[in-house]
Amino acid sequence: MQEIFRLVERVADSDSTILINGETGTGKGLIAHAIHKRSYRREEPFVSINCGAIPENLLESELFGHIKGAFTGATANKVGKFEAADGGTIFLDEIGDMSQDLQVKILKVLEERCFEPVGGCKTIKVNVRIVAATHRDLEEEVQKGNFREDLFYRLFVIPIKLPALRDRRSDIPHFVAHFMNGLNRGKKTRVNGISDEALDVMMRHAWPGNVRELANLMERLVVIKGDGEIDIHDLPPKMRQETHNACFAAPEITSDGLCLNTAVSEFEKRLIYQSLEKTKWVKNRAAKLLHVKRTTLVEKIKRYELQKCA
Repeated sequence: MQEIFRLVERVADSDSTILINGETGTGKGLIAHAIHKRSYRREEPFVSINCGAIPENLLESELFGHIKGAFTGATANKVGKFEAADGGTIFLDEIGDMSQDLQVKILKVLEERCFEPVGGCKTIKVNVRIVAATHRDLEEEVQKGNFREDLFYRLFVIPIKLPALRDRRSDIPHFVAHFMNGLNRGKKTRVNGISDEALDVMMRHAWPGNVRELANLMERLVVIKGDGEIDIHDLPPKMRQETHNACFAAPEITSDGLCLNTAVSEFEKRLIYQSLEKTKWVKNRAAKLLHVKRTTLVEKIKRYELQKCA
């Protein structure tokens, strides 16, 4: 994630098209918004549209607008998202769900920065920065014939791949503290922490809904708890019943193979972080838990750039 944050800083002002890929709930929209806020367009509109949530027959009108009488129900002229984003950034979420017909029109906007409203003949020019996102593997969709190859390469200028939460479990304590503090302020609650046992269970959970799932769970826990410390018994029964070895299960070896050194390093990093959390970041105690010298532990903490949750 630190590499992604550095990449966002580098590309924000470039005006290049960006394609964000990641599972649902990994924060693609937040990254798109961060890119806009760090660009010279920050004072201009940031317009977002979910291409997979709008019916196909309405999506073109939403994107490009329409003129009065263009179709049944078009009782007045309507400004589309591209025109509304003129000067700023348009975020095309779940662009992989868009039909081939609309893909052609998006390709034209990318190439010529102009379009025609539905039912209109006047060409409208826009100056927009395009950031797209999808949970699909667009290269695979191109091979299947579901996504245009020329549009893919137009979008694939600066790719950003967001990892799933299960692939960055060491971030979970930071997210827990962040959501807890925000919810205490917003909900007027006084939850002051989470037990080691409860945090261990959350670290082992697979999080199929990623950060969004974690945010929703934290809201439920904080609101119901109200005050005090979140304990393991406050967690959903299904989460408590999950196997205790899930967090440190061996990664699956795919047909492409697996880098053993990387897998071992990641396993070691997780163990070190868990020992530090269990001992409240008292390095002498953490070193004893791991049966290593304190100097060895400090060296590994520096190597992996581990930091205490705020």
